[in-house]
Amino acid sequence: MTAGSARRAHGFSSGHWRNPTGRAFDHVDTWIFDLDNTLYPASCNLFAQVDHRMGEFIAKTIGVPYAHARHLQKSYYRQYGTTLAGLMQVHKLRPEPFLDYVHDIDLSVLQPSPDLATAIAALAGRRLIFTNGSRRHAENVAAKIGVLHLFEDICDIAATDYVPKPDRKAFDRMVSRHDVSAVSAAMFEDMPHNLEAPEALGMTTVLIHSDYVDHPVQLKMRDWQELPRHVHHMTDDLTGFITGFVIKPA
Repeated sequence: MTAGSARRAHGFSSGHWRNPTGRAFDHVDTWIFDLDNTLYPASCNLFAQVDHRMGEFIAKTIGVPYAHARHLQKSYYRQYGTTLAGLMQVHKLRPEPFLDYVHDIDLSVLQPSPDLATAIAALAGRRLIFTNGSRRHAENVAAKIGVLHLFEDICDIAATDYVPKPDRKAFDRMVSRHDVSAVSAAMFEDMPHNLEAPEALGMTTVLIHSDYVDHPVQLKMRDWQELPRHVHHMTDDLTGFITGFVIKPA
C-alpha cells in the first residue's frame, strides 16, 4: 500500500487496502467479528441511539445535566475503554441496568443483509461475535440483519467479566473461554486500537473503515500515511471484502 493510496483511503474513497506486511487468510479457521459498526454499516446511525441513551442514563442515575453527562460519558470511554467501565470504576454502578437501558433502541433502521449472510456462511470454520455490548443486544442486531444463525456463539462484555476491548485481558478471556487458537483466527473491527491486542496475539486483523467518528483515534486515522503494523487489512465494504479478498474461488 502506497502513501498516496492511504491518503486517498482517508479521503473516504471506496475500496480495500492491505498492509504490505499483512497476512493472508489461508490459515484462518476462526472468524471473529465485532458487532456495532462492523456487522452493520455505521451509516445507518444505529449506534447513535445507543450513544444518546448512555448520556440519558448517566444524567438520570448520577443526577447531572445531560451536557455534563455527555462529557463524563466520553471521558470515561477514552480513559477506561468503555463508558460502562468508567461508571463501574468511578461510580460503582451495576452494569446490568446500564446495558438494559442503552440497548433499548429502535432496530428499524437496520435492514436484512442477505449478501453479507451469504458471504459469512462461506467462511470455512468457526464464527464468533465479540462485543463490548450485551449478548441480548448482539442477538437482536444479528437476527435483524439475518446473520445470527451463522455464529457459533457470542462473547459479550459479561463473558469477559466486564473488562472491555481494547484491554488485552478481554481478548485473553475471549480466547480462553472459546478455545480459540489466536494464530489461526481473524478479527474484524471498526476501531483501530481494538486490533492492537489481537494482532499481538497472532490474529490476522481487518479494520472496517467508515466516516463515523466517536473517538480521537478515528480522527488520527485521517493522518495515516500507511496502515499501522497492527492493521493488516482495511475495507469500507465488509461483504465485498469477504467475497473478493477472503473466499477463494472453488
